[in-house]
Amino acid sequence: MPRFRLDIEYDGSLYAGWQHQADQPSVQQAIEQAIEKFCGEQVRLRAAGRTDAGVHATGQVAHVDLTKAWPGDKVRDAINAHLRIAGHRVAIVGAAAVSEEFDARFSATGRHYLYRIVNRRAPAALDKGKVWWVPKRLDAVAMHEAAKLLLGRHDFTTFRSTQCQANSPVRTLERLDVSRVGDAIEVRASARSFLHNQVRSMVGSLKRVGEGGWTAADLRAALDAHDRAACGQVAPPDGLFLVGVDYPDTGSGRSDQALE
Repeated sequence: MPRFRLDIEYDGSLYAGWQHQADQPSVQQAIEQAIEKFCGEQVRLRAAGRTDAGVHATGQVAHVDLTKAWPGDKVRDAINAHLRIAGHRVAIVGAAAVSEEFDARFSATGRHYLYRIVNRRAPAALDKGKVWWVPKRLDAVAMHEAAKLLLGRHDFTTFRSTQCQANSPVRTLERLDVSRVGDAIEVRASARSFLHNQVRSMVGSLKRVGEGGWTAADLRAALDAHDRAACGQVAPPDGLFLVGVDYPDTGSGRSDQALE
């Protein structure tokens, strides 16, 4: 069966996450229903990352097997037409035929996230639901310096949800950068894979450093504790975006440039 790669963006605030839910709307279900309306096939998508409720994406990747070798542009446009008719805030940015060996989840070699904080006294109006509003001034330089302590291969139990289903808490964090852009704080994280709630947990703990409640040494102590109770506040899902996924041979599927 012909396999198609789908590059996807969505406003996660309207959904209970990527994955199918029994009684709540999901991004996966919205796209699968649009595909069924387009070609009459009941399919099951596999995605690069199962984002949580409220988490957004500009660079999600999924694959689907269809019975007909449709042109990629036709697949993209037809799915989008049905998503639009149903009122979903989900869009297929690109669709292309790929080898049957391509797997959106298991072929991925890197995943990239952006977390956005609006750091000013006034709340966010235009970006409400797309940022974490923190009115107290944060020290982005201190946050960035502390973030360096989390780079590399570690046991990230402290920054992992108690409901995480990963077999091991050990991950290799390749990038964790914090920068100020006007009234915004941007945290960018990259790794081959992440644990459940890992990025939001790290951001929440870095926020404590930024507001002066923790030092960099406190953050390192939390990491070394290997104890979920040592984690700072878990950042809300609003500010988190899956901005890209890397694959071998095809280069990067990242789409975060528009947010920089």
